[in-house]
Amino acid sequence: MGGFFGAVSHRDVAMDVFFGVDYHSHLGTRSAGMTMWDRTDGFQRQIHSISNAPFRTKFEKEIADFHGTSGIGCISDSDPQPLLVRSRLGLYAITTVGIINNAESLLEEYFAGKGNQFMAMSSGKVNASEFVAALINEKEDLISGLRHAQDVIDGSMTVLLMTEDGSIIAARDRLGRLPVHIGADEEGYCVSFESFAYQKLGYQNVYELGPREIVRVTPNGYETLSPAGEDMRICAFLWTYYGYPNSNYEGVNVEVMRYRNGEIMARDETARGTMPEVDYVAGVPDTGLPHAIGYANKSGKTFARPFVKYTPTWPRSFMPTNQKVRDQVAKMKQIPVPELIQGKKLLFVDDSIVRGTQLQGTVDFLYESGAAEVHMRSACPPIMYGCKYLNFSPSTSDQDLLARRIVRELEGKAGEEHMDEYADASTERGGCLLKAICEKLGFDSLGYQSLDGLLEAIGLDRDKICTYCWTGKE
Repeated sequence: MGGFFGAVSHRDVAMDVFFGVDYHSHLGTRSAGMTMWDRTDGFQRQIHSISNAPFRTKFEKEIADFHGTSGIGCISDSDPQPLLVRSRLGLYAITTVGIINNAESLLEEYFAGKGNQFMAMSSGKVNASEFVAALINEKEDLISGLRHAQDVIDGSMTVLLMTEDGSIIAARDRLGRLPVHIGADEEGYCVSFESFAYQKLGYQNVYELGPREIVRVTPNGYETLSPAGEDMRICAFLWTYYGYPNSNYEGVNVEVMRYRNGEIMARDETARGTMPEVDYVAGVPDTGLPHAIGYANKSGKTFARPFVKYTPTWPRSFMPTNQKVRDQVAKMKQIPVPELIQGKKLLFVDDSIVRGTQLQGTVDFLYESGAAEVHMRSACPPIMYGCKYLNFSPSTSDQDLLARRIVRELEGKAGEEHMDEYADASTERGGCLLKAICEKLGFDSLGYQSLDGLLEAIGLDRDKICTYCWTGKE
């Protein structure tokens, strides 16, 4: 995924940018960067790898040297950024979040025209922010260039630019798959993915960009340079997993949605008569906890924490990148509470089941710790398709996804013609999917939240929400 933060003010905002970017650390683990602008000294920029250490530890020694009344920064799960670009449209800093699915065809068009070369990364690919800058520079001004990039990119692309006069230009993705918020204090404004990031810094909510909208932000205010579009497909997974608990997207709070989602799951399971008799309802830490609280409250079953995560030394569950080491780290982080496990029937709610690798380890750990039964519930439907809009999963193939892999095992490639049935637990194929996953991972029962239930919990018009990873439909 990735996150961003920018601020522009009549005062120095280096510390605001530092803390604002740090508050997006839950969105990525690959690289991070900051670029500041000062009227006298111009641009200052630094980029670091954060694959081995958090953002704060990489930048805290340098923050004393950063200064300026304007700045942008990012947490990136893709390419090193922000970049400084010098072009015929001027000097500017740029950071992006998104995916360019048609990068190769766009590159061919670029090279067929006036474009000559890009700096290639070790993989041979082009840095996405550099490529977006090249697309912008094909037009006569920055705003026309941003609209051009929005139009030609297949995938998604949200952009922050900081120009050589210190103003910030924010462009939300064409279909608004990720949020862009603007906050204000007495001396200036900020732009952020997460709204809570600036609220802790003393800024107040003033505006949320619409899909495709382009806005210029200065110390004195903000203005729309290109209007919002009517179509939106904001990512539903923001509420299910990625979003921080006190974040709001399109007016819907993440934590409140998760409570409501768990309540709907319990309500529907009670109506079906499939709720098992258990001693405790628990959440898989950390993002499964609020879904489980809602489930427990609605079902009337006791909520407990049979195990906790030890996070001081390994604070982020998706570090490091090596799968074998990740599995070992996940195992070392799970600290049991024997009094709440031994001989107990447990129902766990997780935010999602993606590949199932770590979940397998969790189930084994619970049985080894003495659990009598382990029932599992997923707070979203079976994930059948790898996301082609956001880097929410490191999976490179749909067959890396547990549900999709089980479909192939059950019915071969022909099973892919019946994905809607497999995603619906009330059908014969849906029941077979649940049974097969239970057998593979060792659950006593398994249930998924329905797509209708998830959309009910979010509460927005379903046509405005992207559900591609569950339905394969744009």
